[in-house]
Amino acid sequence: MGNIFAVTNQKGGVGKTTTAVNLAASLAESGKKVLLIDLDPQGNASTGCGVDKAEINKSSYDVIMAEAKAIDAIVSPEDLSFDVLPTNVDLTAAEVQLLDVNLREHRLRLALESTRDRYDFILIDCPPSLSMLTVNALVASKGVIIPIQCEYYALEGLSSLLKTVERIKQRANPALEITGLIRTMFDARNNLANQVSRQLIVHFDKKVFHSIIPRNVRLAEAPSHGVPVVSYDRSSRGSIAYMALASEFIRREKNN
Repeated sequence: MGNIFAVTNQKGGVGKTTTAVNLAASLAESGKKVLLIDLDPQGNASTGCGVDKAEINKSSYDVIMAEAKAIDAIVSPEDLSFDVLPTNVDLTAAEVQLLDVNLREHRLRLALESTRDRYDFILIDCPPSLSMLTVNALVASKGVIIPIQCEYYALEGLSSLLKTVERIKQRANPALEITGLIRTMFDARNNLANQVSRQLIVHFDKKVFHSIIPRNVRLAEAPSHGVPVVSYDRSSRGSIAYMALASEFIRREKNN
């Protein structure tokens, strides 16, 4: 049965969607069967995978609102080696509508039960907020992957997310754990970045992935072409970093 991981950080602009898309692609390149779920109403993960949001018949909105089965909404983009459960602007309405339905925190978990066996890993790209959509992702997941930019407010913003994860663990999903923190958009020439990186290791020790994602032009360009960086420029520093992260991720999961 495929393990589910929420890729989340309430702070925007930290490389959350970039990590979700490129980790999914790198895991698939490593021979794993992967599903990427776009649970962010902005739909950037869908676009970054070459999915035309205007052409979607069924989306993660329909799945989480129990109006469609997950298997009927999943697509297999032509240029990718992993599957995508895409989204579009309809998902914005789910934030309000979920407040009035039964088992509102469990809708995604229940929807994925019939499709988990098809995959080794399922990654969920969450919205940059601690919303009902994010809560659904956390309730459905085994682990939480946290992309974090090594800047001044990084640790402060992280504390709210960790408190939410702990509440979800206590009330709805006892199996939930922090899988790891990924340092993204890292510039080794920046003294502050190095200081924050050291603080993360002091606070979280082995939860911090050794693999570091650098600032990289090719990584930033890839979404505009609708493909992950491993397809856009396999030899780029960004692609090499995400392939290394995927290898580290797989090793960790084997040992758990």
